[in-house]
Order: sequence, then structure tokens, then C-alpha cells
Amino acid sequence: MNLLANWLGQRLSRYLSKPGVLPSTSKPANLQMLQACLQPGDVLLVEGTSRVSRAIKYLTQSTWSHAALCVGDAVGQSDSQGRSLCLIEADMVAGVRAVPLANFEGFHCRVCRPVSLRPSEVKQLCDFAVSSMGMQYDLRNLWDLTRYLFPTPPVPQRWRRRMITMGSGDPTRAICSSLIAQAFESVHYPILASIDSALLLSPQHENFVQEVFHAKHHSLFVPRDFDVSPYFAIVKPTLVAGFDHHQLTWMDDFSAATTPLPQPASRAQSS
Repeated sequence: MNLLANWLGQRLSRYLSKPGVLPSTSKPANLQMLQACLQPGDVLLVEGTSRVSRAIKYLTQSTWSHAALCVGDAVGQSDSQGRSLCLIEADMVAGVRAVPLANFEGFHCRVCRPVSLRPSEVKQLCDFAVSSMGMQYDLRNLWDLTRYLFPTPPVPQRWRRRMITMGSGDPTRAICSSLIAQAFESVHYPILASIDSALLLSPQHENFVQEVFHAKHHSLFVPRDFDVSPYFAIVKPTLVAGFDHHQLTWMDDFSAATTPLPQPASRAQSS
């Protein structure tokens, strides 16, 4: 029975990982600019175009369907083309693995950066992600896969996020954002957290109110949470590269400064 479930799981995961019928309409990221601004500890959000990506974007009501963690040179390996394996991701077919930035060429991306991590905490964060390499998604749990066969399930909006975490109870193996949430949890860095107020009764702190953070369980996080989190800065490679709108050439200016090219004689005659 396990062999049959595993075989079906492999077939389903490969089907879901193939490109969908609706490609992204957003502008792809400039890899050179992205490479120049990425730092260890950054979260790279990706607008995927696979069948499973379409379902995740619908269920989370977000542009982003995938997330990867930049670990710099913490992996210490390169691919066959000499490109540094600088990002850790959880892939449905390949499991948790290190990949080069080039894997996301042609995709719309966003960089989310934690803002107060010490160098030692960044190292701990990256080491946690690297130590998770090799973990595999349990393909025998078919529910974890079949929930994505229907890209737009007719369920109320308040239940859609919960559909992401339904299944084996080990969503780290299936959801990329859960792995990254665990990594940030290991250094006590918040993504989205509820905040309570506690009144300290100590004589030294009379009537002093302390804010207490309660982190959500890592299985409840989805890629969009890094985008909307108040604790992550959105880093835009174009601005980091020194964008200056004074250097732009607008179509009106371009048209006024140029003359139209003469048409070839043959084309003029045919018209």
C-alpha cells in the first residue's frame, strides 16, 4: 500500500510542478540587480507559474507562491556551472535543497529583509536552514497533494489559509514558508505575532506595562506573511542600484528628438 501511495504521490507532485496555463503577467526580476542586493538572512518571495503555485496564490490571496532563504556561502557548494548555491528552498519533488539564484530567472520576485539580526543570529539562521537540507516531502500523504488539484476551491475566504496546513501534520516538508518560519523561530525573530499587554507587579516597575509577543505556529505561515510583516523591510533592487528618474527617457521626449525612419521602397510601393 505504501509503495502504491508513494508512486501516486510522485506522479501527482510532478503534475503539479509543471507550468500552469496562466503565466505571470508581472515583470521578471533583474538577476544582476537581485544578486547585488541580496544578503544572508533575506527572504526571496517568488511568483511561481506552476499548477501548485496557482492554487497557493488563490488560497493565500497573494501574488507570492514560493519563498526561499538566502544563506550566502553557508552551503559552501556550487552547481555544475560554478554558480553559488546561495538559497535554501523546500521543493515538492526534490525536498529541501540549495539552489543558485539563477533558478529564479524569469520570475517576479521580492526581497524581504529582517532588520535587527546580529551577525551571530544571521549565522544561526542560515545554519538552521542548511541543516534541513535533504528533508523530503512525504509523498505517501496524498491529501497534501490532492488539495492543490483544484486551483480555486469553492471555500470561504476565512478557511483558505487553513487548507494550506491540512494534511500530515508535518507541513515543513511541503510548504517552503514553514521551513523559513522555523529558521526565524530559532533566533526568536518575529514574522507575524500577536501582542498582549502584561502589567508588572514588581515594586521597581509599578504600573509598568510590558508587551509580550506570542508567535504563531510555523505551520501556519505562508509566503505572503513575509511581505505583510511589520518586521521585514521590502528591498527593491532597482532602488538599491541607484535609481534616478532624471535619467529616464520618456516616449514623448524620444519622439520629439528623433525623426521616423524612411520606409523601404518596396513596402511603400505595395501600400
